[in-house]
Formats: sequence, C-alpha cells, structure tokens
Amino acid sequence: MIARTRHLDLGCGPIPRNPYGRDETYGCDILPLEVNIKISNNNYRQANLILESIPFPDNHFDSVSAFDFLEHVPRYVVLSSGASAAPFINLMNEIFRVLKPGGVFFASTPAYPHSAAFSDPTHVNIITDQTHRYFVGVNPTARIYGFVGNFQLNYSRWDTPHNADYPFESWPRKFFRRMHRRILRDGLSHMFWEFIAKKSTGA
Repeated sequence: MIARTRHLDLGCGPIPRNPYGRDETYGCDILPLEVNIKISNNNYRQANLILESIPFPDNHFDSVSAFDFLEHVPRYVVLSSGASAAPFINLMNEIFRVLKPGGVFFASTPAYPHSAAFSDPTHVNIITDQTHRYFVGVNPTARIYGFVGNFQLNYSRWDTPHNADYPFESWPRKFFRRMHRRILRDGLSHMFWEFIAKKSTGA
C-alpha cells in the first residue's frame, strides 16, 4: 500500500494551501478552528507559533509552506518571565523537525527594499535576499543562534506573490508575469524560498 503524502500550511488562515498537490492538506494558525471552515477538525491545529511548537509529530510532512507568514514572526522577544526567545529561529527548527527526510519547505515573503515588506504594521521580521543563507548549507550562520536544522537550498529568488497562487501554471506564463511586474509595475515584492530537509531516515 502506497502511503499518502501530507502537506502543512503555516499561518494558513481559513483556506490552507497545498502548492505541491499532496494527498492530504493540513493547516496551523492562531485562529480558532471555527474560523477555518475549509478544513477538517483532524487536519487543523490552533497554535501561536511565536511561542509554541508546531503541534504535529516529527517527520510527519512531505512538504511545509509559509505564504506571507514569516514576516509576522519576531526575531527576538522577551517573555513575561524575563527570559528571552528567538521565535524565528525556533520556527525554522520546528519546520525542519516536522518534515520527512527529503521534505520540502516553501516560503513566499515580502522582502526589503520593496514597500510591501514595511507597509503592514504587523510585519516585524524583515526578510532580504540574503536571509536564506542563515539556514542553508553545511554550517549555516544561524547555528550560533540555536538553529539545529540542515536545509539544502533548492532556490531563493525574487518573484511576484501571484506566481505562488498558481503553482501548477506553466513556466513561460510565470516568467512573463515576473517580467511584467519587474519592468512595467512596481518591481518584484517577494522572496521565494525552497529548502530541502537533509536528514537521515531515522532522524
């Protein structure tokens, strides 16, 4: 029997996305379940991912996505106890933990210097075209801040968020949309990341 594949969409809102077309779609958001009417009770978890772990087991998902979500996750917070925490680092650790070996992480995030990175007053984590370097490679820089994952970079590129909305469109159509935004509109606003979880089968 062939195992069913699973995808987790973080910060999913009422309609979790499944950009890789996995068999099962899961979602996690701070919103209560009754707001997320488009997903079953078994496939949704409510959690504040700034302070909490992703509430799913290790090695559970074939892919994880974060559409316009990472920019809302602080890099550093002081807890009521007086202790400090690094929510962005912790979240990247959690994403690595729940991915299966060879699992894929995709993120679409408004990035500096485009105004989309700053316009929303709840954007507290400004991503640049260099941020991904802290989390990929043999010895990623974020190790010194507590990052324990091991991601391989598939790609990191500037793009338009509309291309993330249509993951199964043809390459030429996406290319045309990207060029149209870059040349004729106000430029490309988002960084797209695709990371591969490099971990042993028993991890």
